[in-house]
Amino acid sequence: MSELFFANQWMFWVLGPLFVAWVAAWFVVPWYAHKKRHAAAVRFSNIKTLVRLRPSKTILLRRIFQGLRILAVALLMIAMARPQTGRTQTQVRTEGIDIVLVLDTSGSMQALDLDAQRRISDRHNRLEVVKGVVDQFVKKRDNDQIGLVVFGAEAFTQCPLTLDHGIVATFLERIEIGMAGDATAIGSAVGTAVKRLKDSEAKSKVIVLLTDGRSNAGSLSPSKAAEVAETFGVKIYTIGAGTRGKAPFIADSIFGKQVVYQDVEIDEKTLREIAEKTGGSYFRAEDEAALGEIYEQIDQLEKTEITMSSYMEYNEQFRWFVIPALGLLLLEVVLLGTRFRKLP
Repeated sequence: MSELFFANQWMFWVLGPLFVAWVAAWFVVPWYAHKKRHAAAVRFSNIKTLVRLRPSKTILLRRIFQGLRILAVALLMIAMARPQTGRTQTQVRTEGIDIVLVLDTSGSMQALDLDAQRRISDRHNRLEVVKGVVDQFVKKRDNDQIGLVVFGAEAFTQCPLTLDHGIVATFLERIEIGMAGDATAIGSAVGTAVKRLKDSEAKSKVIVLLTDGRSNAGSLSPSKAAEVAETFGVKIYTIGAGTRGKAPFIADSIFGKQVVYQDVEIDEKTLREIAEKTGGSYFRAEDEAALGEIYEQIDQLEKTEITMSSYMEYNEQFRWFVIPALGLLLLEVVLLGTRFRKLP
């Protein structure tokens, strides 16, 4: 869509005040002089006589003549500001990153330790906290394909790689604890994510794996899965989510719901080895704030390269202002040669 703009906008700042002063002087000075000459007053017994009075045709033509002259100058001033119409074309070329977010949905994700700012009865479990932080991470990666893999005793793709982050958010919201079983198959999770990335043509392929336990299920070991990822050029960032020591859980008992504490067992050694083998990093998140900072760090480490080039096509439009202005000035010259030559 074409837009009107002025190449020499500074002309308005330079000539605008002069134009306003000229117009003001043109009307104010004659009015003041006329008022000074006709200071005397005449009394009328009836204003009906004044109502019948009408300005002469000469006075009306004089006003029209003055208005045309002002308009001609205004048009010339606009023309000097070089009005143009055109459009800006912008081309964006991105070298995106394909990212698969791997989330643990085993039973231990029911722990309430990450949301430590509230009373235990009001806290969100680990998975709910993780989903909120991951959602913010996804929103920042506008130019990247993102997919979701969930795992427990098994691992499966919750959402394939896509640029439609609204779909990612929808599938993220549907993730529930226990949907893939209660055990922890880290190797299978990594293998499933690598399968989604191995044929990718992106300049960088990344897995962000979050778990709160140690691998105790699946036919593929975490070490072997890391080797497969390394073979296909996939970088893995691993996150251990959970406090140190014991974490609170809500458990059902014969007395109703009660808070119980269980040991947090995160296999940090294995997670660190997976990350180092593929060129990534291992992080430990003990609360929601730390988890948010970790995803922020990963966001900074894996920057998408964006190249933008823009060019403008424009047409000069000053003639549409100059031609009417010249026409008005020509009209003035013609009128000066007639009975209106005495008009100011």
